[in-house]
Amino acid sequence: MVLETIYVVRHGFRMNWVVNPNTGEYKSNITTTPTGIPSDPALASYGEQQAAQLAEKLLSLDPPVDAVYSSPFYRCLQTLKPTAEKLFGEGGRLAGQSIKVENGLGEFYGLARFDHPSPAPLAVLSTHFPTLLDEDYNPLLVPSTNGESIPDLHDRIAYTLHRVIEQLDADPRGPRTLLICTHAASMIAIGRTLTGRMPPDEGEEDFKCFTCSLSRFDRRGTAGQVDVERWDVSKPHDIPRVPWRDGRGVGGGWDCKINGDCSFLSGGEERGWKFSGDEAFLTDPNAFNDKINTGEPIPSTSSAADASKL
Repeated sequence: MVLETIYVVRHGFRMNWVVNPNTGEYKSNITTTPTGIPSDPALASYGEQQAAQLAEKLLSLDPPVDAVYSSPFYRCLQTLKPTAEKLFGEGGRLAGQSIKVENGLGEFYGLARFDHPSPAPLAVLSTHFPTLLDEDYNPLLVPSTNGESIPDLHDRIAYTLHRVIEQLDADPRGPRTLLICTHAASMIAIGRTLTGRMPPDEGEEDFKCFTCSLSRFDRRGTAGQVDVERWDVSKPHDIPRVPWRDGRGVGGGWDCKINGDCSFLSGGEERGWKFSGDEAFLTDPNAFNDKINTGEPIPSTSSAADASKL
């Protein structure tokens, strides 16, 4: 049996950070983050509510979830926690299994002159999510801290998905479905690399990525899979190319059946995102303070404009 369906979700509404685009210094607007990394914030209380609503949806999916992979950033694992506790806990459908933490599914920080943030190591994350993480899993790819272009991000996601699908196709347990929790940019790239649809304009709003939104992709077939060289940790920039463009798609190609569904969330669609240049994350409109996320006053028009440049 091979993998047939991939579910993709974005993390919930998170706390904020700011970054100085000249120095690359990140600061959190709270005293500290769970992992001690300023750019690795926890969910806001509203995001925790979203995660609980998402869990109800994920636990009712048909076909049900058979395997779970996640970005290594805290907010993604926190988003999955309500689902994982019921799925992997005693009496759960996947009791005894756990989340595979995959760095190749992590955040996009664009191109800049400074090193980009790295997530906490698995040993630290496991102290925050005991019993929920697979401590024997080794990431298939670890992104370079020197940044990446939008095309590089898509190729990074394509390679990671190629290897994940390859792993699950060979799994003797025969998983039919996969759940991935990731970030806005990566969620868009996942949709494009699975379907093989790369728009001429990278900023096109094709695959939706609202907070805690859910997308579904069904496999067209396994024909067209290719052998790809292995990523070399000593050459983090050199990501092996997987032929996915021109409608081909990773792993034989996939059709998008659900695109960013938020119907199960009380707040509906919130915090959409799209590419707007290789340094899009530095101009992320979600990156400045807002009342629901931090309890701070919403900035005036002028201050919001200044903050959106960070």
